[in-house]
Amino acid sequence: MSTATDAPKNIHQGRNVKRFREMLGWKQEALALALGDDWSQKRVSLLEAKEVIEEDLLTQVAAILKVPVEAIKNLDEDKAVNIIANTFSDFKDNASAINNNCSLNFNPIEKLLEVLEENKKLYERLLASEQEKVELLKNKN
Repeated sequence: MSTATDAPKNIHQGRNVKRFREMLGWKQEALALALGDDWSQKRVSLLEAKEVIEEDLLTQVAAILKVPVEAIKNLDEDKAVNIIANTFSDFKDNASAINNNCSLNFNPIEKLLEVLEENKKLYERLLASEQEKVELLKNKN
């Protein structure tokens, strides 16, 4: 008997969370930090090992990663590989139609610097959190 939270065959919600997290360049520690004080890298690892994730937790993770819940629920690895393969094949077949005189509307160096700055801020927050934990442990003794 299936329930509303059962994932369709071949859909592993935990692996999909991992894929989206990695696409965004997030470490498990960063996701744990975003999920709250009760979370650790190990707990995120266990979450990513789950085939089906509880609906409320899935909603929270999707919001943090800024992806639709349905994307995590429905990303099928086999279908994604086929889509990518077909897209690449179509691109290769139509390569001669690409206009070589394209111009970028953004500076890639500036985008890289923005991403590096965001990573730096995330690292600083993670470091501050770890320092708070150390202080709490010191104060307990």
